[in-house]
Amino acid sequence: MSIRETLQRSVLSANAILLTGIAVLTLSGCDSAVSESAPPPPPKVTVSNPVERELTDEEEFTGFLQASATVEVRSRVKGHIQEIHFTDGQIVENGQLLYELDPRPFQVAIDQAEAQTTAYVAQKTAAEKDVARFTELVKSGGASQQQLEKAIADAASYDAQINAMKEQVRQYELDLEFSRITAPLAGRISRTLLSRGNLVNAGGSDPLLTTIVAIDPINAYFSVDERTLQRIMKRHREGDGGAKKTLSEREMVFLFGLDSDTGYPHSGALDFADNQVDQETGTIQIRGKVDNKSAAFVPGSRIRIRVPIGEPYKAVVVPDSAILSDQDKRYVLVLDDKNVVSRRDITPGRLLDDGMRVVLAGSGNAEALTPSHRIIVEGLQRARINYPVDPVDASTPAADASAPAPESKTEKQ
Repeated sequence: MSIRETLQRSVLSANAILLTGIAVLTLSGCDSAVSESAPPPPPKVTVSNPVERELTDEEEFTGFLQASATVEVRSRVKGHIQEIHFTDGQIVENGQLLYELDPRPFQVAIDQAEAQTTAYVAQKTAAEKDVARFTELVKSGGASQQQLEKAIADAASYDAQINAMKEQVRQYELDLEFSRITAPLAGRISRTLLSRGNLVNAGGSDPLLTTIVAIDPINAYFSVDERTLQRIMKRHREGDGGAKKTLSEREMVFLFGLDSDTGYPHSGALDFADNQVDQETGTIQIRGKVDNKSAAFVPGSRIRIRVPIGEPYKAVVVPDSAILSDQDKRYVLVLDDKNVVSRRDITPGRLLDDGMRVVLAGSGNAEALTPSHRIIVEGLQRARINYPVDPVDASTPAADASAPAPESKTEKQ
């Protein structure tokens, strides 16, 4: 081997040793950085305690409002409409004047009947005098018995005609009264179907003038399925001690809301159930009575109805957003005294209006949940089972559990 080759191999060996040393130092520096970085802090979550409430099982239905009474306003007599005394759609009182027909024909008929009555009274007076005269003449033989009997019959005939004309006068007076068409009940009136100047009840026809619906109280109708009906009947048989009471006597309160309402802000009392179940639908129609003094409810409106079923009971409720799913199971995340997360299976019940969900106790493999537990209600995606978390009470205003957890130095690298 030449001197030149020997020198080249020496240089290569020295470079290899230098590179190896640099690599070792670099790895040592990284290990020191990793060993010196702090572990990530536990993620922040918001926790809350389950709440115990007194609840009553309820059933929900859909129904509609209907006027407690509806009247079609028609004229009883024939005549021309002279005046209309209401505005379309207004609230009218019982007995309020609605239409006024031309009264002159009716007054003429009354005057004619009274004049005819006066004529019959005069003829009756003359007949009675004939009866008195023929009575004396029969005694002296100056008149026959037949003439006396005819005079008596004439007087009786005139008396009957007077009574008939008096009744005719009463009839004409009623016609005059009926020419003033009044509201038969209080409520909201529809639009007028005939305007001023039209002839009503012409040719024996009976045209509709308008309609009135009673609005206070107003009725709520809905249908109940047969199974729910049996539950209600069983409950009230037990509560009544066997006494046979009607639905109105039980004074069952129900809640309802319009389509524009949130929840069920209005209430009424059930007062009627139909006498048989519809075999085609398996339901029975129920009616409730609702006060409507402010006229806020309009007949025909659709409503949502909630009826209490059963007696009040105490139940534990949790926010519905705190419940997680694992296939067919439902569970919540619970913290122990060391803030370590664990899973607790539950059986959820019905959802309440405020977003709380009832937790049923002792159902299947579900575990009991009490107000003493602490459950995670926000930050569920950051919590891991068997790992600790940094809990913030939901009642603490300054807590911001929704803020993301700080990243560690290792994660940045």
